[in-house]
Amino acid sequence: MPVPVVELLRRAVALVPEDARSDAGRGPDDVGDHLDHNEWEAALDLLLDFDGLTWQTVEYWDLLIAAAEEMRLDDDARWCHWRRFEARSGLVRAELQLVPAEVGGRRIPIPGTGVLRPMWNLDPDSDGRTELHIAALWVETASALQPGGHGTVRLLPLTPERWRHLAPGDRITMHEARPVAGTATIVQVLPPPS
Repeated sequence: MPVPVVELLRRAVALVPEDARSDAGRGPDDVGDHLDHNEWEAALDLLLDFDGLTWQTVEYWDLLIAAAEEMRLDDDARWCHWRRFEARSGLVRAELQLVPAEVGGRRIPIPGTGVLRPMWNLDPDSDGRTELHIAALWVETASALQPGGHGTVRLLPLTPERWRHLAPGDRITMHEARPVAGTATIVQVLPPPS
C-alpha cells in the first residue's frame, strides 16, 4: 500500500533544518501550515524552493520524488530526480555561452530539463591533449537555451570524481561534435553532503 502524500511531505519537512529558508523567506513551519490545510502542491513547491545541498539528502529527495509522482506532477518529479543525483554526487553550476548557429553552433535549442548529455573538456588550455567527460545539462532559468544563447546551467557529471578539482572562475568547453559548442565558466561547486 502506497504511503499517503501528506505523510511523505511530513517526513520530508521533518528533515528541513529549523533555520532553513526558501527564496521567499518562508520556513519549515510554513510547509506544515500548508499540510494542515491539505495544500499538498503548495507544500511541495515550498519544499522544492529550499536551498541547501548540505542538508538535502538522498532520503529527502526520495520523499519528494514519491510525493510528486503520487500527485502526478511529472516536471516536479524530474527536478527531484535531478536534485537526488546532486545530493549523491555534488553540485556543479556554470554560466554557459553557446556558440552562435551562424558560426557553426547548434541550430536548435538545448532542452532545459537535463535530457542533453554533451561532452566537456575540463581543461581547454591543455595544449591539444583533450580528454572529454560526459555531463547532463539542466538549464536553470528557462525551459530551453536558444542557439547562441547564454544561461546558468547545472551539470551532472557521469564521473563526478573527475570534476572535483574545478573551482569558481574555471572555464570548460562543451562539445557535441568536434568543434566547441559552448564555453562555460564555473560559478559554484559543492561536494555531496557527508
